[in-house]
Amino acid sequence: MTSPSTIIAILLVLITCLWSLINAASKPKHQKLPPGPRSLPIIGNLHMLGNLPHRSLQHLAKEYGHIMFMRLGTVSAIVVSSPTAAELFLKTHDVNFASRPRVQASEYMAYGTMGLAFGKYGPYWRNVRKLCTLQLLCPSKIEDFAPLRREEIGLLVQSVKKAGEEGRVVDISDKIYGVVEDITYRMILGCKKDEDRFGLKEIIEEALFLTGAFNIADFVPFLGPFDIQGLTKRLKKVSYTIDQLLEKIIEDHEQAAQTKSEKQGRHEDFVDVLLSLTNQPLNPKDKQVHNLDRTNVKAILLDMITAAFDTSATAIVWSLAELLRNPRVMKNLQEELQSVIGMDRMVEETDLSKLSYLSMVVKESFRLHPVAPLLVPHESIEDITIDGYNIPKKSRIIVNIWTIGRDPNVWSENVEEFYPERFMHNDIDLRGHDFQLIPFGSGRRGCPGLQLGLTTVRLGLAQLVHCFNWELPTGLPPQELDMTEKFGLSMSKAEHLLAKPTYRLM
Repeated sequence: MTSPSTIIAILLVLITCLWSLINAASKPKHQKLPPGPRSLPIIGNLHMLGNLPHRSLQHLAKEYGHIMFMRLGTVSAIVVSSPTAAELFLKTHDVNFASRPRVQASEYMAYGTMGLAFGKYGPYWRNVRKLCTLQLLCPSKIEDFAPLRREEIGLLVQSVKKAGEEGRVVDISDKIYGVVEDITYRMILGCKKDEDRFGLKEIIEEALFLTGAFNIADFVPFLGPFDIQGLTKRLKKVSYTIDQLLEKIIEDHEQAAQTKSEKQGRHEDFVDVLLSLTNQPLNPKDKQVHNLDRTNVKAILLDMITAAFDTSATAIVWSLAELLRNPRVMKNLQEELQSVIGMDRMVEETDLSKLSYLSMVVKESFRLHPVAPLLVPHESIEDITIDGYNIPKKSRIIVNIWTIGRDPNVWSENVEEFYPERFMHNDIDLRGHDFQLIPFGSGRRGCPGLQLGLTTVRLGLAQLVHCFNWELPTGLPPQELDMTEKFGLSMSKAEHLLAKPTYRLM
């Protein structure tokens, strides 16, 4: 009698042979694909990604070049690792790479392609982006929320000041994530965190992890039903919870809108705006009219909340960690703040444009610690030839901006050093025009929340550096500060940043 292990071995051999035949039959003839590592049956090059894919892909790019082909399961992937290559994909041929791949995480959690981050490129997506920009992310809206940011960051300063007076070590990461969470709640949901009845923080953290994970089901579909990583089970659970939470948020706003007394004194938030537009066409001029319904509202809300919760806080934590590791830079920044602002008041948003060294510090932090080291993947809409290489339709485009930020051909020899002065004599910006530094992406799929994110990061960082001197706990030398990364949809600092503050304003 044949043993179970023998049967499994035979099945694996048959599957491997079948996969090889399918792969050989489906591979276009006479194509010049970009160079890349040899792949294994079934999994392709998935085993090469490791726990920190941005670092693994950097190592491979040194051998195979700045446009590299990889087989991730059944998916053709193109890894882009230089500014010139990024410009080709995100600017020169932007239209062909403006779509997103369908992944299990977006199918379960983001209502398919109804949101902004993972939406398929087309009229619906363009209209949703326009709606979000006009109603939440445009300069006038950002300015309207300035008093809200000032109030919340002021409360952060008072909390840290009290801890300093008591001689306590502060969990800076916890404080920063907390204040960004408060700002998000008030801007989008119209309530303070201590009024929250939704418990969003933990569920959004789980959603971010699951969205950033390399899910085998996305790359080897026939293995999906086995749920080898246990991700599908978690996705189903978090999807149900998110839908219930968003439904509760919408119901609360609908009830408040019907009760004038509850509505008085409360600004119109983003949920109110979306609800006022439901059952109306996003753009009546489109040939295929898309009405905004309840599911659309939930998908858009989830994208906005998820993006706002994590990115700005992560950027502030990395920036302050680098300042603590580099006392020279911290001293220079505090001297600029003292000169421009004075020691008798806190920083205002109107001061930010005058703080040139602060701008350089933020740029350098994004260079070394981009919040999304691989951006959100793009997908090719049609077959195309780039730089002499054939890029097949539906290829997944992975832009490794972490590698670009450490390219010695771009940034000189001291690429690993935190040196803001490298931006002193150039006009490189963060807005997607200079492909040496594109932390917010570029082109049609560039982040629409760029200006809001930059404002929050610069103001939060400036306030913490201007108001306090910082000392690492237990006499830890600056260069021994743990800078380990935790990979996900956003790349956060693995260990919380701890320091002891001393208030320095008069």
